[in-house]
Amino acid sequence: MALRVLEAGLLCSVQDAGRPGYERFGVPVSGAMDWYALRAANLLTGNLPGAAAIEFLAFAPPVFEAESDVLLAGCGAGFTIEVDGVPIPRWMAFRARPGQNVRLSPDGAGCWGVLAAAGGINTPPVLGSRSTYLRARLGGLEGRALIAGDRLPLVQAGRDWQRRAGSRLRPDAIPAYAQEVTLEIIPSARLDAFAPGALETLLSEAYTVSPTSDRMGYRLEGARLAHARGADILSEGAPLGALQVPGSGQPLLLMSDRQPTGGYTKIATLTSASLPLAAQCRPGEGRMRFRAVTVNQAQASLRGMAARLERAIETDEDEWGLRWI
Repeated sequence: MALRVLEAGLLCSVQDAGRPGYERFGVPVSGAMDWYALRAANLLTGNLPGAAAIEFLAFAPPVFEAESDVLLAGCGAGFTIEVDGVPIPRWMAFRARPGQNVRLSPDGAGCWGVLAAAGGINTPPVLGSRSTYLRARLGGLEGRALIAGDRLPLVQAGRDWQRRAGSRLRPDAIPAYAQEVTLEIIPSARLDAFAPGALETLLSEAYTVSPTSDRMGYRLEGARLAHARGADILSEGAPLGALQVPGSGQPLLLMSDRQPTGGYTKIATLTSASLPLAAQCRPGEGRMRFRAVTVNQAQASLRGMAARLERAIETDEDEWGLRWI
């Protein structure tokens, strides 16, 4: 079972839930930029939540050929799906037969897409993960972005995978992706590193995602956040979603390929529930606002999000379900 890459698009790579536990050795976690899209696509195809899938930039997506009978699901934002010219909804499991082309095309706002296959992508794991870390050529397929002609082997799917074709996510479980979003943050315990009023500025202003953003971090442009004693600190852990503030006063949102440690002050950290919305803000277009919450509120939001997803699968009895079984 395999998928062949006909057109690679931009920054198309194998990603899973990442490789935590190796940051003390200087190895970034990596993993999918939109963890919710990865988890939903895997749920639809019957995989474990963190199974390896294909991630791509939605404004330059890839095209694949199915070499075998396979169940697929595309989740995320900013792209459409066609199988041999027939449109398929996102957030739905569908079947592609040998020789059929699965074409992903840009459509509207959004930044990242995920295409999961029943069984998962079967590239060799590195340090317990198949995620690609491009800067170190680690994981994925030879540690690099996919190119035309690549062949992606699949793990053998479970025996009942055909029955999942036509299953889809209920609309109320699909994130409200947008190019202007309000994100929840937990303020830093070291606000004394910033001038009075810096947090209030962050909470009252909108910040645009810079075109220079990448998988390591989203550079934000907006009102300057002033430091009390300078931006540099002794290096400390750099968690996913941390808002570092370098000497420029412009926040830097740390994303999947972030460095394990950092020496800039941090004014806040995004909640896990807000990370998918942040990831889908397109560089040069997306605008972010921030709202402070407590740790308990952040945990409750994440639990609710996970619970909704687990209950969100429904069997589609209309023409889509009948056509793709």
